[in-house]
Amino acid sequence: MERDDGRRLIPWWPDAGRALGIGRTKIYQLIRTGDLPSVTIGRRRLIAVRDLDDYVEGRRAAGQQGGEAA
Repeated sequence: MERDDGRRLIPWWPDAGRALGIGRTKIYQLIRTGDLPSVTIGRRRLIAVRDLDDYVEGRRAAGQQGGEAA
């Protein structure tokens, strides 16, 4: 799904989990702790592709600084 301004959304947590290689429990944990922003529309939780990219980049930067990986 892509918006006119170029910001894309992954329509549901399974797609986000596949993109990151993690499962439902971890996705919901990241959302609950605020590490992965999301928006709920109806009963569906949407995650912006940009937010997935930012999460991965943040983990990469933390790893380069000696931080622990999630």
